[in-house]
Amino acid sequence: MWPLLAFSIATIAIALERTLYLLYHDLRIGALKTRVEEYIKAGDIPGAQAYLAALSKRRVGARILLALVNRAGLSEHLIERAVETEALSRINSLENGFNFLTALGSLSPLTGFLGTVSGMIGAFKSIAEATEVNAQIVANGIYEALITTVFGLIIAIIAMVSHSLLTHVVDKFVAEVEQACSELIMDLAISGAEKSGARRASAGRRRLHRIHP
Repeated sequence: MWPLLAFSIATIAIALERTLYLLYHDLRIGALKTRVEEYIKAGDIPGAQAYLAALSKRRVGARILLALVNRAGLSEHLIERAVETEALSRINSLENGFNFLTALGSLSPLTGFLGTVSGMIGAFKSIAEATEVNAQIVANGIYEALITTVFGLIIAIIAMVSHSLLTHVVDKFVAEVEQACSELIMDLAISGAEKSGARRASAGRRRLHRIHP
């Protein structure tokens, strides 16, 4: 039971800490993407950088989009590489502790089953040493066998449910980030093409003006 007590404390602590961490860092991405898109279409990259930098302390999505905007002048491939690197780092920080929940979910029932085997060994030993067999002789061993199994399974259920819910939240965030970054990279490409076309048109008008003053 002592190992199971330690496992239960660790499971609750990790699940609570991860929940508070995800809530604090606000994984909503929709509003950030819309605002940055407005800056890009207006050609105000410094404005987008300032907006995201102000929110990057608590908004994980803002840090990822800031990596995208900071490389607005590069090719699409290089922007994607930079975003992938930043996103991977942030997602790893969100998933810290998830492996421990998986391990606890596996170890807890095994520890409970170990208690079950130990209890049954004690019960059969009592039967073997007794001259007369009655229910009281084996009751303590059976109680030990059942209580450890129950606690091990309860801890495993809490650990696995917590892991599944937290993983779902992070996976949803990852999907939204991928979509937002793809759309923003496309907006940057369109904006860059429009600026390049405008510069070429302006240069063409200047050349015509020199030829036909």
